[in-house]
This record gives sequence, C-alpha cells and structure tokens, in this order.
Amino acid sequence: MSGYHSFSYFYDKLTENISYKDRAVYFDMLIKKHNGEKNILLDLACGTGSLSEEMSKMGYDVIGVDASEDMLNEALDKKFESGLNIQYLCQDMTKLDMFGTIDVTICALDSLNHLGSIEDIRKTFERVSLFCEPNGLFIFDVNTPYKHKNILGNNTFVYDLDDIYCVWQNSYTDSQDNRVDISLDIFEETENGTYKKYCDEFSEIAFERETIEKELVSSGMKVEAVYDYDTVNEPASDSQKLVFVAKKPIK
Repeated sequence: MSGYHSFSYFYDKLTENISYKDRAVYFDMLIKKHNGEKNILLDLACGTGSLSEEMSKMGYDVIGVDASEDMLNEALDKKFESGLNIQYLCQDMTKLDMFGTIDVTICALDSLNHLGSIEDIRKTFERVSLFCEPNGLFIFDVNTPYKHKNILGNNTFVYDLDDIYCVWQNSYTDSQDNRVDISLDIFEETENGTYKKYCDEFSEIAFERETIEKELVSSGMKVEAVYDYDTVNEPASDSQKLVFVAKKPIK
C-alpha cells in the first residue's frame, strides 16, 4: 500500500507523542501576537483532523483541507464523535480553491516539506495568498536542511508500540532540495498473534530560510517573523524546524 493509504490508518498511533492541544495553544498565541482574527481558520494539510479539532475548541471557524481521502475519513470519524462544526475538503494544496477569503491559514507538522518541488511550494503560497483576507495570516512550520542532513539523514528509526511495530528508513540526497526518501514498514499484530505488514513510501524536501522567504514575498505575502520551533526565539544554525509567520498586506 502507498500514498498514505496505510499511513493514514496508523498515523494517530505513530504520533501519540504529539500534543495537539499544545500545538493549538502555540498557534493561537502566534495569531494573537501578530494581530490575527479569531474567525475563519484554514488548517492546510489537516491530516486526521487532530489539530483542526483543537483549533475549533478554541473558537475558530475551522476548514480542514487535505489531499488524502483516507486521512480525511479519519478526521470525519473524529468530527462525528466530537460534534464540532468543522468543514473538511479534499484538495491538493497546490490547487487550493476556497469559497471565500480566509483570516488565518495554518500548516503544521512539516506538511509543506512533503511537496514535490520548490515549484509546488510556490504554487501553494500563491493559492494561500489569493484566498487570504487583507491583514490575514499564514503560519506554518517546516523542517530545515540541517534536520534533513544531520538528523533524518540516512538513518533508520524503530517504533515499538503495543500492537504496532514500525521500521522507518531514510535515504538522504545531498541536492538543492535536500530530499529525504522515506520508507515505512508497519507490522500490526492480529487477533491470532501473527503480524500483518503494510508498506508506504514518500519523500520530504527542505529549503533554506531565505528561499522560503523569497517565495512568500513573490506570492504577495509579507514575512512578519521566523521563529525557532515552538518558541518566539530567533532560529539558530542547528534549528531543526522553523516557524514562519506571513501577513497579506492591505493594498
């Protein structure tokens, strides 16, 4: 299985260490810090909807967008259980098409790194900018080239959970886009004690801060701030993730 089909099924279990409530609190803090509106919020690449749920609980009118129907099916199950008024749309972020303007767009958990090229990043920025309300915000995090080269690299990671065993293998390409090809082998324990294997493959790319800032400006956004991940501190040379805050200027 590929293209996130199996990954979507196991995604929440493999990311149990992530506190989506804390992520929501952090995004909310940045929105307030940069004078954003607590109104319509687009959760771009929303995945299984965990962050969308938390932002909705904080009072935002949330629209979740993801290109994976499998991920969105998981999100819809959560919406059914919580009863929250979240709208989900299946769209490729490079072809984003909203019904109206958006006050705040967020894109979390290095989702932009999953795009295939700088051209796809450019297209995404242009679509976000097109539907961004004047003075609206675009806040996102990305993995850095440093992380791709020195942390992910050509390394293998193993996750041994209660009923899931996952082998995560990386292959790093020292190129302009600092590409990491990722192969997942997931083993799920069945009722009779045997294991069923699922496989997924995908890639992540990473660009320097200056390149991302240039693309934001070219899309019509103004770069308000760049922070080290989960802070409001200036990034360091060994920062593994950066958080960008961009604003749509009033013409």
